[in-house]
Amino acid sequence: MKLFKPVFWESNNIISILLIPFSLLVRLIIFIKKTFIKKLTFKIPIICIGNIYIGGTGKTPLSIFLAQELKNIGKKPTIVKKFYKEHQDEHELIKNNFNSLILNKKRSKAIDEAVQKKFDTVILDDGFQDYRINKDISILCFNQNQLIGNGRVIPAGPLRENFSSIKNAQIIIINGEKNLRFERKILKENSKLSIFYIKYKPQNIEELRRKKIIAVAGIGNPINFFNLLSEYKFKIDKTIAFPDHYQFSKSEILNILNDAKKNDCQVLLTEKDYYKIQKYDLKEVKFLKVELEIDNKLNFMKKINTIYA
Repeated sequence: MKLFKPVFWESNNIISILLIPFSLLVRLIIFIKKTFIKKLTFKIPIICIGNIYIGGTGKTPLSIFLAQELKNIGKKPTIVKKFYKEHQDEHELIKNNFNSLILNKKRSKAIDEAVQKKFDTVILDDGFQDYRINKDISILCFNQNQLIGNGRVIPAGPLRENFSSIKNAQIIIINGEKNLRFERKILKENSKLSIFYIKYKPQNIEELRRKKIIAVAGIGNPINFFNLLSEYKFKIDKTIAFPDHYQFSKSEILNILNDAKKNDCQVLLTEKDYYKIQKYDLKEVKFLKVELEIDNKLNFMKKINTIYA
Protein backbone atom coordinates (compact mmCIF):
# COMPACT_ATOMS: atom_id res chain seq x y z
CA MET A 1 0.00 0.00 0.00
CA LYS A 2 1.33 3.44 -0.92
CA LEU A 3 1.63 5.89 1.94
CA PHE A 4 1.67 9.65 2.28
CA LYS A 5 4.92 11.38 3.13
CA PRO A 6 5.40 11.68 6.91
CA VAL A 7 4.43 15.04 8.35
CA PHE A 8 7.52 15.01 10.55
CA TRP A 9 9.70 15.39 7.43
CA GLU A 10 8.73 19.05 7.24
CA SER A 11 10.01 20.23 10.64
CA ASN A 12 12.63 19.73 13.34
CA ASN A 13 10.96 17.33 15.77
CA ILE A 14 11.67 14.45 18.13
CA ILE A 15 10.82 11.69 15.60
CA SER A 16 13.15 13.20 13.02
CA ILE A 17 15.94 13.57 15.57
CA LEU A 18 15.60 9.93 16.70
CA LEU A 19 15.98 8.80 13.07
CA ILE A 20 19.21 10.73 12.46
CA PRO A 21 21.48 7.66 13.02
CA PHE A 22 19.66 5.86 10.19
CA SER A 23 20.09 8.93 7.96
CA LEU A 24 23.81 8.89 8.70
CA LEU A 25 23.91 5.26 7.55
CA VAL A 26 22.15 6.22 4.29
CA ARG A 27 24.66 9.04 3.76
CA LEU A 28 27.54 6.61 4.33
CA ILE A 29 26.14 4.20 1.73
CA ILE A 30 25.78 7.07 -0.77
CA PHE A 31 29.37 8.18 -0.10
CA ILE A 32 30.66 4.65 -0.74
CA LYS A 33 28.64 4.42 -3.98
CA LYS A 34 29.95 7.75 -5.24
CA THR A 35 33.53 6.83 -4.37
CA PHE A 36 33.77 3.36 -5.83
CA ILE A 37 31.18 3.09 -8.60
CA LYS A 38 32.44 2.87 -12.19
CA LYS A 39 31.37 5.86 -14.31
CA LEU A 40 29.82 5.39 -17.76
CA THR A 41 30.31 7.91 -20.57
CA PHE A 42 28.16 8.06 -23.70
CA LYS A 43 28.52 9.43 -27.24
CA ILE A 44 25.69 11.95 -26.99
CA PRO A 45 25.02 14.72 -24.45
CA ILE A 46 23.00 13.81 -21.38
CA ILE A 47 20.88 16.40 -19.58
CA CYS A 48 19.71 15.06 -16.22
CA ILE A 49 16.60 16.54 -14.62
CA GLY A 50 16.45 15.35 -11.04
CA ASN A 51 15.83 16.31 -7.46
CA ILE A 52 17.09 15.70 -3.95
CA TYR A 53 13.66 16.15 -2.34
CA ILE A 54 11.67 12.92 -2.73
CA GLY A 55 8.97 13.32 -5.39
CA GLY A 56 6.65 16.13 -6.41
CA THR A 57 9.17 18.68 -7.70
CA GLY A 58 8.10 18.79 -11.37
CA LYS A 59 10.88 16.78 -13.05
CA THR A 60 8.69 15.22 -15.74
CA PRO A 61 6.90 18.43 -16.89
CA LEU A 62 10.32 20.13 -17.13
CA SER A 63 11.69 17.18 -19.12
CA ILE A 64 8.81 17.51 -21.58
CA PHE A 65 9.26 21.29 -21.80
CA LEU A 66 12.99 20.99 -22.49
CA ALA A 67 12.51 18.19 -25.04
CA GLN A 68 10.04 20.35 -26.96
CA GLU A 69 12.33 23.40 -26.83
CA LEU A 70 15.29 21.41 -28.15
CA LYS A 71 13.16 19.92 -30.91
CA ASN A 72 12.05 23.44 -31.89
CA ILE A 73 15.68 24.46 -32.50
CA GLY A 74 16.39 21.46 -34.69
CA LYS A 75 17.77 18.96 -32.21
CA LYS A 76 16.64 15.34 -31.98
CA PRO A 77 16.12 14.69 -28.26
CA THR A 78 14.56 11.73 -26.51
CA ILE A 79 13.41 11.40 -22.92
CA VAL A 80 14.86 8.48 -20.97
CA LYS A 81 13.36 7.06 -17.79
CA LYS A 82 14.08 4.04 -15.67
CA PHE A 83 11.14 1.65 -16.01
CA TYR A 84 8.97 1.21 -12.95
CA LYS A 85 5.67 -0.57 -13.50
CA GLU A 86 3.92 1.63 -10.93
CA HIS A 87 5.05 4.80 -12.74
CA GLN A 88 2.83 4.24 -15.76
CA ASP A 89 1.17 7.60 -15.11
CA GLU A 90 4.43 9.44 -15.83
CA HIS A 91 5.04 7.34 -18.93
CA GLU A 92 1.61 8.25 -20.30
CA LEU A 93 2.09 11.92 -19.45
CA ILE A 94 5.26 12.00 -21.55
CA LYS A 95 3.81 9.97 -24.43
CA ASN A 96 0.82 12.29 -24.67
CA ASN A 97 3.00 15.42 -24.75
CA PHE A 98 6.16 14.37 -26.59
CA ASN A 99 6.91 11.92 -29.36
CA SER A 100 9.86 10.01 -27.93
CA LEU A 101 10.30 8.10 -24.69
CA ILE A 102 12.75 5.26 -24.02
CA LEU A 103 12.19 3.05 -20.96
CA ASN A 104 14.44 0.39 -19.50
CA LYS A 105 15.07 -1.13 -16.09
CA LYS A 106 18.65 0.10 -16.54
CA ARG A 107 19.11 3.75 -17.51
CA SER A 108 22.44 2.97 -19.18
CA LYS A 109 20.77 0.51 -21.56
CA ALA A 110 18.08 3.04 -22.39
CA ILE A 111 20.80 5.59 -23.23
CA ASP A 112 22.56 2.99 -25.41
CA GLU A 113 19.27 2.54 -27.27
CA ALA A 114 19.03 6.30 -27.79
CA VAL A 115 22.51 6.32 -29.33
CA GLN A 116 21.61 3.41 -31.63
CA LYS A 117 18.44 5.21 -32.77
CA LYS A 118 20.50 8.30 -33.73
CA PHE A 119 19.07 10.70 -31.17
CA ASP A 120 21.46 13.59 -30.52
CA THR A 121 20.43 14.37 -26.92
CA VAL A 122 19.19 12.39 -23.94
CA ILE A 123 16.99 14.10 -21.37
CA LEU A 124 17.28 11.86 -18.34
CA ASP A 125 14.08 12.25 -16.33
CA ASP A 126 15.11 11.39 -12.76
CA GLY A 127 18.66 10.09 -12.56
CA PHE A 128 20.67 12.48 -10.41
CA GLN A 129 21.20 9.65 -7.90
CA ASP A 130 22.37 7.23 -10.63
CA TYR A 131 26.05 7.88 -9.97
CA ARG A 132 27.22 5.55 -12.76
CA ILE A 133 26.10 7.92 -15.50
CA ASN A 134 28.23 10.90 -16.47
CA LYS A 135 25.92 13.84 -17.14
CA ASP A 136 26.79 16.88 -19.25
CA ILE A 137 24.32 19.06 -17.35
CA SER A 138 22.41 18.26 -14.17
CA ILE A 139 19.30 20.25 -13.31
CA LEU A 140 17.77 19.98 -9.84
CA CYS A 141 14.12 20.88 -9.20
CA PHE A 142 12.56 22.32 -6.05
CA ASN A 143 9.04 23.46 -5.21
CA GLN A 144 8.53 26.62 -3.15
CA ASN A 145 5.99 24.86 -0.92
CA GLN A 146 8.42 22.19 0.29
CA LEU A 147 11.95 23.31 -0.69
CA ILE A 148 14.00 20.85 1.43
CA GLY A 149 11.60 20.20 4.31
CA ASN A 150 13.57 19.76 7.55
CA GLY A 151 16.77 19.41 5.51
CA ARG A 152 17.54 15.87 6.63
CA VAL A 153 18.22 12.75 4.59
CA ILE A 154 15.73 9.84 4.62
CA PRO A 155 14.36 8.44 6.88
CA ALA A 156 14.78 11.46 9.19
CA GLY A 157 13.77 13.85 6.41
CA PRO A 158 12.65 14.03 2.78
CA LEU A 159 16.05 14.34 1.08
CA ARG A 160 17.46 11.59 -1.12
CA GLU A 161 20.96 12.79 -0.29
CA ASN A 162 22.58 15.61 1.63
CA PHE A 163 21.83 19.17 0.50
CA SER A 164 25.52 19.73 -0.24
CA SER A 165 25.16 17.38 -3.24
CA ILE A 166 23.66 20.27 -5.21
CA LYS A 167 27.22 21.45 -5.80
CA ASN A 168 27.41 18.71 -8.44
CA ALA A 169 24.59 20.28 -10.48
CA GLN A 170 24.80 23.20 -12.89
CA ILE A 171 21.22 24.52 -12.85
CA ILE A 172 18.64 24.90 -10.10
CA ILE A 173 14.94 25.22 -10.95
CA ILE A 174 12.53 26.59 -8.36
CA ASN A 175 8.81 26.17 -9.00
CA GLY A 176 7.32 29.27 -7.41
CA GLU A 177 8.09 32.81 -6.39
CA LYS A 178 11.56 34.34 -6.03
CA ASN A 179 13.19 33.29 -2.76
CA LEU A 180 16.41 35.18 -2.02
CA ARG A 181 16.99 33.33 1.25
CA PHE A 182 16.92 29.95 -0.48
CA GLU A 183 19.06 31.33 -3.32
CA ARG A 184 21.74 32.33 -0.80
CA LYS A 185 21.64 28.83 0.71
CA ILE A 186 22.09 27.32 -2.77
CA LEU A 187 24.92 29.64 -3.80
CA LYS A 188 26.73 28.99 -0.53
CA GLU A 189 27.21 25.40 -1.74
CA ASN A 190 28.24 26.43 -5.26
CA SER A 191 28.44 30.06 -6.33
CA LYS A 192 28.49 29.07 -10.02
CA LEU A 193 25.03 27.49 -9.98
CA SER A 194 22.47 29.13 -12.28
CA ILE A 195 19.01 29.60 -10.71
CA PHE A 196 15.79 29.87 -12.70
CA TYR A 197 12.13 30.04 -11.71
CA ILE A 198 9.18 28.28 -13.33
CA LYS A 199 5.41 28.46 -13.00
CA TYR A 200 2.53 26.32 -14.16
CA LYS A 201 -0.11 28.27 -16.06
CA PRO A 202 -3.54 26.55 -16.47
CA GLN A 203 -4.73 26.47 -20.08
CA ASN A 204 -8.37 25.36 -19.79
CA ILE A 205 -9.54 27.74 -17.08
CA GLU A 206 -12.74 29.10 -18.61
CA GLU A 207 -14.44 25.76 -19.18
CA LEU A 208 -13.74 24.75 -15.56
CA ARG A 209 -14.48 27.94 -13.65
CA ARG A 210 -18.24 27.76 -14.11
CA LYS A 211 -18.73 24.97 -11.55
CA LYS A 212 -17.63 24.14 -8.05
CA ILE A 213 -14.63 21.81 -8.10
CA ILE A 214 -13.85 18.55 -6.34
CA ALA A 215 -10.08 18.45 -6.79
CA VAL A 216 -8.40 15.02 -6.76
CA ALA A 217 -4.65 14.43 -6.77
CA GLY A 218 -2.48 11.33 -6.42
CA ILE A 219 0.90 12.99 -6.91
CA GLY A 220 4.02 13.56 -4.80
CA ASN A 221 2.69 16.71 -3.14
CA PRO A 222 -1.09 17.05 -3.71
CA ILE A 223 -1.13 20.38 -1.87
CA ASN A 224 0.77 21.94 -4.77
CA PHE A 225 -2.10 21.12 -7.14
CA PHE A 226 -4.69 22.44 -4.71
CA ASN A 227 -2.69 25.64 -4.18
CA LEU A 228 -2.49 26.17 -7.94
CA LEU A 229 -6.28 25.95 -8.21
CA SER A 230 -6.66 28.44 -5.37
CA GLU A 231 -4.18 30.80 -6.99
CA TYR A 232 -6.31 30.88 -10.14
CA LYS A 233 -9.55 31.41 -8.19
CA PHE A 234 -11.21 28.07 -8.84
CA LYS A 235 -14.29 27.42 -6.69
CA ILE A 236 -12.99 24.49 -4.66
CA ASP A 237 -15.74 22.56 -2.86
CA LYS A 238 -13.52 19.70 -1.67
CA THR A 239 -9.97 18.38 -2.05
CA ILE A 240 -9.12 14.67 -2.02
CA ALA A 241 -5.48 13.61 -1.74
CA PHE A 242 -3.97 10.20 -2.55
CA PRO A 243 -0.34 8.99 -2.34
CA ASP A 244 2.03 9.45 -5.29
CA HIS A 245 1.42 7.09 -8.25
CA TYR A 246 -1.82 5.91 -6.66
CA GLN A 247 -3.82 3.55 -8.89
CA PHE A 248 -7.47 4.56 -8.70
CA SER A 249 -10.09 1.83 -8.88
CA LYS A 250 -13.14 2.49 -11.01
CA SER A 251 -15.38 2.28 -7.94
CA GLU A 252 -13.34 4.98 -6.17
CA ILE A 253 -13.74 7.39 -9.08
CA LEU A 254 -17.45 6.54 -9.46
CA ASN A 255 -18.00 7.29 -5.77
CA ILE A 256 -16.30 10.66 -6.18
CA LEU A 257 -18.41 11.33 -9.29
CA ASN A 258 -21.62 10.49 -7.43
CA ASP A 259 -20.63 12.90 -4.67
CA ALA A 260 -19.93 15.56 -7.30
CA LYS A 261 -23.31 15.10 -8.97
CA LYS A 262 -25.15 15.46 -5.67
CA ASN A 263 -23.39 18.76 -5.00
CA ASP A 264 -23.37 20.03 -8.61
CA CYS A 265 -19.58 19.85 -8.79
CA GLN A 266 -16.98 19.05 -11.45
CA VAL A 267 -14.37 16.40 -10.66
CA LEU A 268 -10.94 17.75 -11.62
CA LEU A 269 -7.69 15.75 -11.69
CA THR A 270 -4.08 16.52 -12.49
CA GLU A 271 -3.13 15.52 -16.03
CA LYS A 272 -0.90 12.75 -14.70
CA ASP A 273 -3.75 11.31 -12.63
CA TYR A 274 -6.14 11.56 -15.57
CA TYR A 275 -4.09 9.07 -17.60
CA LYS A 276 -4.50 6.50 -14.81
CA ILE A 277 -8.27 6.47 -15.25
CA GLN A 278 -8.56 6.80 -19.04
CA LYS A 279 -9.25 3.07 -19.26
CA TYR A 280 -12.52 3.61 -17.38
CA ASP A 281 -13.82 5.98 -20.11
CA LEU A 282 -15.45 8.37 -17.65
CA LYS A 283 -16.05 11.47 -19.75
CA GLU A 284 -17.45 13.47 -16.83
CA VAL A 285 -13.98 13.67 -15.27
CA LYS A 286 -11.76 16.53 -16.42
CA PHE A 287 -8.09 17.34 -15.91
CA LEU A 288 -6.25 20.63 -15.58
CA LYS A 289 -4.05 21.25 -18.60
CA VAL A 290 -1.05 23.36 -17.61
CA GLU A 291 1.75 25.00 -19.53
CA LEU A 292 5.17 25.41 -17.97
CA GLU A 293 6.64 28.91 -18.20
CA ILE A 294 10.22 29.71 -17.26
CA ASP A 295 11.53 33.13 -16.35
CA ASN A 296 14.48 34.23 -18.48
CA LYS A 297 14.01 31.33 -20.90
CA LEU A 298 16.59 32.76 -23.30
CA ASN A 299 19.39 32.50 -20.73
CA PHE A 300 18.17 29.08 -19.64
CA MET A 301 18.40 27.75 -23.20
CA LYS A 302 21.82 29.40 -23.66
CA LYS A 303 23.02 27.48 -20.64
CA ILE A 304 21.59 24.24 -22.07
CA ASN A 305 23.13 24.86 -25.51
CA THR A 306 26.64 24.95 -24.06
CA ILE A 307 26.63 21.14 -24.23
CA TYR A 308 26.69 21.36 -28.05
CA ALA A 309 29.63 23.78 -28.22
